[in-house]
Amino acid sequence: MTEFKEQWNLEMAMEVLTSKNVDGKTWSEAVKWLLLYGPPEVREVIQQASSFAFSEYFPDLEAKGYTSDGNPYYDLQEIAESLGVPPEEVAGRLAEVQFEEGIEVIVEGDRVHKVH
Repeated sequence: MTEFKEQWNLEMAMEVLTSKNVDGKTWSEAVKWLLLYGPPEVREVIQQASSFAFSEYFPDLEAKGYTSDGNPYYDLQEIAESLGVPPEEVAGRLAEVQFEEGIEVIVEGDRVHKVH
């Protein structure tokens, strides 16, 4: 199985983002690839858009604190309640991303943040 990082490149991911005829799964994979492996300026734009959308759709979900580099962290229970899923599902998905993509996240009690 080809690793996720090698399934995409910048040109492919950007083409998917601008397409009007792409399915949601493919679009989200392109965004995920860009957030993980895209150039810093593209990651920053996507993170800003993500923060805006997050605050629009989950206005009651507030950051519990911030990492030393300014990234927010949230309460797993509150995220699960906002999404209407069990906390174990949220924790499980984080574990999958960590395992599949090699993205190190820290879970400290109810806090989760990415390690750079």
